[in-house]
Amino acid sequence: MSMHDAMLKKNLYENEPHSGLSDKEAGKKLREHGPNTLAESKRISMFRIFFQQFSDFMVLILLASTAISALMGEMTEAVTIIAIVVLNAILGFVQEYRTEKTMEALKGLAAPTAKVVRNGKAVSIPAEQIVPGDLIILETGDRVPADASLVESNSLQVDESLLTGESVPVEKSVSRAGNKLHDSSRKASSVYMGTVVTGGRAKAVVHATGMNTEMGSIAGLIQNIEEEETPLQKKLKHLGKLIVAGCLIICAIVAITGVLRGEDLFNMLLAGISLAVAAVPEGLPAIVTIALALGVQRMLKRNALIRKLPAVETLGCASIICSDKTGTLTENRMTVRKIYAGGKIYEIKGSNGKDGVFFDSFASINPLKQSILRLNLEIGALCNNAEAEQKQKDIWEIAGDPTEGALLVVAAKAGLTREVLDDSWFRIKELPFDSDRKCMSVVCDDHRGETYIFTKGAPDIIINKCAKAYTAKGIVDLTPEMKAEIMRTNNQLAGEALRVLGMACKKLGSRNYKTRELESELVFAGLTGMIDPPRKEALDAVRKCKMAGIKPVMITGDHKLTATAIAKELEILSKGDRVLTGAEMDEMDEKKLERIAENVGVYARVSPKHKLMIVRALKKLGHVVAMTGDGVNDAPAVKEADIGVSMGLTGTDVTKEASSMILMDDNFATIVAAVEEGRVIYNNIRKFIRYMLACNIGEVLTMFLGMLAGLPIPLLPIQILWVNLVTDGLPAVALGFDPPGKDIMLQPPRSSKENIFSNGLLSLILFRGTLIGLTTLAVFVSILYIGNGVESARTGAFATLVIIQLIHVFECKSERKSIFEIPIFNNMYLIWAVLCSLVMILGVLYIPSLQIIFNTVPLSLTEWMIIGGLSFLGPVTASFFRPGKR
Repeated sequence: MSMHDAMLKKNLYENEPHSGLSDKEAGKKLREHGPNTLAESKRISMFRIFFQQFSDFMVLILLASTAISALMGEMTEAVTIIAIVVLNAILGFVQEYRTEKTMEALKGLAAPTAKVVRNGKAVSIPAEQIVPGDLIILETGDRVPADASLVESNSLQVDESLLTGESVPVEKSVSRAGNKLHDSSRKASSVYMGTVVTGGRAKAVVHATGMNTEMGSIAGLIQNIEEEETPLQKKLKHLGKLIVAGCLIICAIVAITGVLRGEDLFNMLLAGISLAVAAVPEGLPAIVTIALALGVQRMLKRNALIRKLPAVETLGCASIICSDKTGTLTENRMTVRKIYAGGKIYEIKGSNGKDGVFFDSFASINPLKQSILRLNLEIGALCNNAEAEQKQKDIWEIAGDPTEGALLVVAAKAGLTREVLDDSWFRIKELPFDSDRKCMSVVCDDHRGETYIFTKGAPDIIINKCAKAYTAKGIVDLTPEMKAEIMRTNNQLAGEALRVLGMACKKLGSRNYKTRELESELVFAGLTGMIDPPRKEALDAVRKCKMAGIKPVMITGDHKLTATAIAKELEILSKGDRVLTGAEMDEMDEKKLERIAENVGVYARVSPKHKLMIVRALKKLGHVVAMTGDGVNDAPAVKEADIGVSMGLTGTDVTKEASSMILMDDNFATIVAAVEEGRVIYNNIRKFIRYMLACNIGEVLTMFLGMLAGLPIPLLPIQILWVNLVTDGLPAVALGFDPPGKDIMLQPPRSSKENIFSNGLLSLILFRGTLIGLTTLAVFVSILYIGNGVESARTGAFATLVIIQLIHVFECKSERKSIFEIPIFNNMYLIWAVLCSLVMILGVLYIPSLQIIFNTVPLSLTEWMIIGGLSFLGPVTASFFRPGKR
């Protein structure tokens, strides 16, 4: 029986304490009551997604034109155009449906979890698997997964604003009235689905789940991945409208010019409409959405779960990453290394320590008569909510806070196991740790009925709460000289990169105490130093950050010396960087913090309110800030940051909801990997835009200049539609799989205000689009000039437009290098997409039945030489004149 259950049995209830359900019982109840979920809105069906592909304005115009074509007897052309439109719709449907499924899968991963007791052990399960009768464990920051009745409570406070609208947290406590409860008493001893624990901890037995809860019809529990458009998507929609307007004007000019030259009215109308469809990049928003979805999947494989799509864009702009130390930069695997007690430092090794650290087992000795060292161990184990189970000789499984787990392990090595302590003590009250007090206390009774308070926390905080100290001579008054000696020892241990906790206790006269006076006039017992080694991959990630122009900043509640030692080991502190403490920040105004913030590499002894100050100061300086957080009090800073990052393993539900991204492994290297992916995604989107707009400009110029020059129509409507299908489909999507360039993390972060066409991209698009149009028209004129007829010239122009665009797709792989300098074969998806497109165009040229439909003729060797020579002239010219080179 645990210490908490012993307390529960003795002080709260006469009946057996709840021990949770077994897996078998839970499975039976899950089948009986169903999943713990609320009713969801209907999902978009497959059929709706498919038919939405035909709702685009330009597609509707094309379908109307097809109907007119059919009425005029042009059935072959009408059927072919319908087939192309349907094929386009199928491709769009497949892409959109896969994207929808990807986002649904991500929603499942982002769904809330809950801590329950199953088979007698605390485990974390998806909240939807909670069933009536489950014993749930609630801690600060948790979202309550179901309606439940408290069976154990320690200073529990719950934010019920979601249900009541009342913003002040409500105090909760266990009712001792059994079933004879008034409504108000029942509410005071119950917690409700969707509410948030703002303080304390508790255990509760679930009595209602899903739609049977108080929350009922409020569908707010599930942590939705925001389905909002990114700023880039909004900009592209606006751009699309401008292009539509421009293209309609151009198409009208082309159609009117043709009619004035004596061309058939219907053919010119259809040509104008077809040109508009080809010219407008209607697939661009969809391609960008696919690129974002692919990027989100890649990020997930690297343990970064994106909750809000705009974060994908913002990640590429990150200029500062503010990271918690414990568990993110370090392994979160604490081990006690040294204990200071009675004026002496003891080094802990194995199951027996140096200098006679551990003695034989003691079961019921009064704490005041124990050695000071063993009192330190006892305080650490009693003032503790973790669980430690020894799996093998030196392998322990920790459930709970790693720091508390380390204290349990070192106590157990000295014979102070949880079982031994439970036989001697039971807990009456807990004052949970919070970031303002920076300590935790428990009030316990021993088997003689004597009451004590045990406190652990930051040494500087603990020392100020103490009036006396344990020494080799007994309990003496704590003099200023003794305080100075203790703090010197603390600094020494912190300088060795040890995280140091102070231990203190006090005997209480009775249980009739005032809570506010508990943590005063304590007796200092000693210091415990433990280490959490830096993650091996964190050093490489820090170096990569600095190469990418990103400043890594460590934020920790640890001592300044401990933080500095770890920061130096990880190379976070650069020359000239400062280490700033929370106390120093308290004496600064916002302006002063802004003046020095850029030169601070480590913030030590900080609280969540300081995190918010740091984020605001850095944002005012123009930085794009990523900020990590796990506790409920971190949520404001995480929400304020440009990129809020929560911890998937240790983070609270509240912080996860406030964040843009969840680290599934709580690892700093994952943040850097996500930044890299953010840059890759943005670069790939620029590649799409460059490719699609340049190709569309080329198509428009081919038709427009040809008509203005008095030439026959260079391309028939059906040919333009086929070009649109072949080049805007597979090759464009395949660009989304383009791997990152080797220099992706050697470039400085882009500005968040940077235009999508910045750094010469617009010049590249216009320049290359003009080359595509002029080259296609040159082939058309050349074949006409050698006397091979209009059909051959159109077929040549048709083939040229496809070939040159398939060459251009490889040029789009880099903005700084020419096609002759980039790796062609590092994206096999693109290779296969281009090969498929080539097969499709060759089929149209050489399969007789398709020749009839598309009005093509086989090309001679001479014509292919003209096409090849002029097509490759574009890349050669572009390699000498690249406006986007930087």
